Amino acid sequence: MYEIVVSINIGIFVLLALSLNIITGYTGQPTLGHAAFFGIGAYAAAVMTSKWGLSFWLALPAAAVVAGLCGALLGLASLRVKEDFLAITTIGINFVTVAVFQYTPYLGASFGMSVSKPYLFGRPMDNTAFLVLVLVLIVLVCLLSRRIERSWMGLALGGIRNNETAAASVGIDVNKFKVVAFTMGTAIAGLTGAVYAHYMTFIYSTDFAFATSITILAMVVIGGVGTIRGAIAGAILLGLAPELFRFISDYRMLVYGGLLVVMMRLQPQGLLGEDSFLWRRIAPYLGGRKGLSRGGSLSRAGE
Repeated sequence: MYEIVVSINIGIFVLLALSLNIITGYTGQPTLGHAAFFGIGAYAAAVMTSKWGLSFWLALPAAAVVAGLCGALLGLASLRVKEDFLAITTIGINFVTVAVFQYTPYLGASFGMSVSKPYLFGRPMDNTAFLVLVLVLIVLVCLLSRRIERSWMGLALGGIRNNETAAASVGIDVNKFKVVAFTMGTAIAGLTGAVYAHYMTFIYSTDFAFATSITILAMVVIGGVGTIRGAIAGAILLGLAPELFRFISDYRMLVYGGLLVVMMRLQPQGLLGEDSFLWRRIAPYLGGRKGLSRGGSLSRAGE
């Protein structure tokens, strides 16, 4: 059904937004190349199942590991470059990764790569099965994100986001936590890529281009940086937008870019971020509690 297909597509973007939220939201590291790790996971899983004959259920975690290892390398790079320079570095990584996909014959080059249909209980997975799988993964990633928020790691990441120097002065191992955040976020993106590749059964290098990275970032920023609800809301909102406003589909990236500028200028907390205009009015009715707020995390981390 059409509704199931749309739900799967939105669910995939929810996973990507949640994964980027760990890096950019919790840790405050600007990355504009998240789609590269989405693609690494997709192509890694596709090679494992279609060329090596591995089961989809083995390729799924393996793709996450591959993407996570690549993300760890980016985390190490983030120790040397910061802020704008890190953002530019991630853009370059995205373009290089897409170029590798596009010009490597083993990966189908510019013709794309066919992916084997996965099986569940001896039968090919249909759209309903993929929707259930995506929903299960969303729940697991949300639980992981909540666990991070309520743990020492969450306080450490919040301290790094607010002020790296101050965080280091109270005993936080900034380098370690940066690398861990990049590894976790990119591993989840790679896992999502594996699901995407086998759901689509055919992937192109352009599926993971820089425009996709901007889309994921827009979802996190518009929804509310550093919050689970914000990442989910932003992914749903911008995931539905192309379906509801098909007449502006050719200008989607222009619209997303414009929304990013407007939100960063007028409401940098996003729609549902901490202390946002909308969340301040909704939270009292929902019993909302502040998680990783922009203030106070560092002081609690040092206790």
